[in-house]
Amino acid sequence: MLQSPLYKKPRLIIFSDLDGTLLDHYSYSFDAAQEALEKINLAKIPLIFCTSKTRVEIEMWRKKLGNSYPFISENGGAIFYPQKENYPDSYQTCTRNQYNVIELGLCYPDLLNQFKKIKKVFGEKILGFSEMNLSEIINCTGLPKNQAALARQREYSEPFVFTGGKDEMQKLKILVKNCRLNLTQGGRFFHLLGDNDKGKAVSIVIKGYKNIYPTLQSIAVGDSFNDLPMLQKADIPVLVQKSKGIFDEKISSLPKLIRAPGVGPEGWNKALLSILSQYF
Repeated sequence: MLQSPLYKKPRLIIFSDLDGTLLDHYSYSFDAAQEALEKINLAKIPLIFCTSKTRVEIEMWRKKLGNSYPFISENGGAIFYPQKENYPDSYQTCTRNQYNVIELGLCYPDLLNQFKKIKKVFGEKILGFSEMNLSEIINCTGLPKNQAALARQREYSEPFVFTGGKDEMQKLKILVKNCRLNLTQGGRFFHLLGDNDKGKAVSIVIKGYKNIYPTLQSIAVGDSFNDLPMLQKADIPVLVQKSKGIFDEKISSLPKLIRAPGVGPEGWNKALLSILSQYF
């Protein structure tokens, strides 16, 4: 692992959601976070993307941001370690392209089989990514065509829109649990998952880094309910405001939580600059 010229060992590691957090909810811009990103890059602090996005989407954003660290895709479905990176050897890995991969989620074909069973119960009140054409995904996400195509390349999760009422939502939660699956909610979609979440993946990454740097402190930044497991595992959890300038009420009572003074990347920038100022 790379070491900063500013200190002998990395004292911090940062886990960050992307949509609505580092990336603006509407424009997907990270311009408002540029100052903190530059400071993180200068200090060689590992910035680990932990998001509902697919592997190929994250690869695109890593390239845009000049990021070469491990990353976590599809709400903890898998952890991708560049082959030069260390990872906990107590976990089974597979080699894919240039990565050593720890898979935590259910593979997409098996997940879709379960989704189809759920679909039979709710009919038109549930609409999954797998049922949407490219135009529908663009309309739902606001993504440009090339990025919407990347979002369709699912490996471990099925995002979906649900239009049922409260009673039907409760029925959905019970059905998902009976299928031994997990359900979480992001900024735009619900997500059907296997036995995985962001917190489990984050714990594994922290363990790997702490094997080398035992005093490492972890920061996690998110905005939605699907980020809660990640925030719970961090030493310093940070919640940014959602697009309407409010905090997700399902997370806001978390102990030690830092509430960022701003929406999305603006809040991300201000909160991390404040935290980093205590270390440098």
